Amino acid sequence: MDVVQRLAELRARTDRIDPRELDALWRELAPARIDDLVGYRWKGFGFDTGHRTGRLLDRMRWYGKAFVSASEVQPLVCYDDHGELFSDKETGRGEASLWEVVFRGEVTATMVYDGMPVFDHFKKVDDDTLVGVMNGKGSLVFDDGEHYWFGLERDTAVRAATSGNRGTAG
Repeated sequence: MDVVQRLAELRARTDRIDPRELDALWRELAPARIDDLVGYRWKGFGFDTGHRTGRLLDRMRWYGKAFVSASEVQPLVCYDDHGELFSDKETGRGEASLWEVVFRGEVTATMVYDGMPVFDHFKKVDDDTLVGVMNGKGSLVFDDGEHYWFGLERDTAVRAATSGNRGTAG
């Protein structure tokens, strides 16, 4: 079974996913590069491992992320009360940037939050799908010693745009 099929099966699951299944998938994926991410907004999805960050993102009405450039990233694009997307700078304590960082022995495109010791590392399933793992310090990142796992799908209908001064998400 190829990685695209394995990801589809993991996403379709209704039971809890053991993080070791995601570790195994991660090992088979190619590292993402910064150029793979920039210029697009990406729709996020979580894997139900029971991690508290998944519940937090659900309450925030998380849509995904927007990678305008390597230095301008909106990590928490969420829906407001009117169904409009915005960059939640308050919860994210700012926004983020992209760097190439070694994680588990490989250099991956990594989103570094401006105001928190949090790193999201990315690997490619295909050109339009990424798997991410949250790394860093604190309980936001680790829940019972486990990382938070998530995915992103490229929103090909919308190119990422600069946020301007209102914090809207492209």
